[in-house]
Amino acid sequence: MLPLRDENPTLLTPVVTVGLIAANVAVWVLVQGAGSMQALQASVGTFGTYPCEITHACRAAGLGWASLLTSMFMHGGWEHIIGNMVFLWVFGNNIEDVMGHARFLAFYLVCGLAAGAAHVALSPGSQVPAVGASGAISGVMGAYILLYPHARVRTWVPPIFVWTLRAWVLLGYWFFLQLASGIVSLGPTVGEEGGVAVWAHVGGFLAGLALVKVFENPVLTARRRRVLGLVPGEVARVEW
Repeated sequence: MLPLRDENPTLLTPVVTVGLIAANVAVWVLVQGAGSMQALQASVGTFGTYPCEITHACRAAGLGWASLLTSMFMHGGWEHIIGNMVFLWVFGNNIEDVMGHARFLAFYLVCGLAAGAAHVALSPGSQVPAVGASGAISGVMGAYILLYPHARVRTWVPPIFVWTLRAWVLLGYWFFLQLASGIVSLGPTVGEEGGVAVWAHVGGFLAGLALVKVFENPVLTARRRRVLGLVPGEVARVEW
């Protein structure tokens, strides 16, 4: 399922959300060659996160701990980056609206680092480089489901269906799939093969749940209440 838009008004211009999307697209085009094989392989190999390198289980040509940051701006293909940027656009502006620009940027990066750390912890021997903004975006989604559980989200269900779902249904289902996939993947060969780093998604989502109230700006929340008649916890009562 792919979110298309939400029915959740904002007051702030989402400059950080747009800036993050622009940064990811710029890296995709300028560093990763818009998916050209040679540039893609070189960028993933250099800037991706090798769990075994960080845990000293192997020697790799990555950037060590710094790769937890650089890998957030790398992607593995067109579908990967388009999907991530759509999720960030739909859910990021509402989180930026209650945190402010600087706090939201810090929140996004911290969630991304937490997601990368979770992936390393659950796949300590993996020699496969992990890339993608999805860990950080998972943190945004965790914040969204806590603040706006009943917000309406227009959602595309391929190939032809478009449904309006409550945020808790869409994001709760997504998180359940990540957690279930992660549990199934646990075993003696965990992290030895490529694929989706689901534990990064789980870690980022949980970090978002845990940190959203720490980064929320009470001044912006009060302004939201005054101008829109809404605060995060009241969206459910307005729309339900």
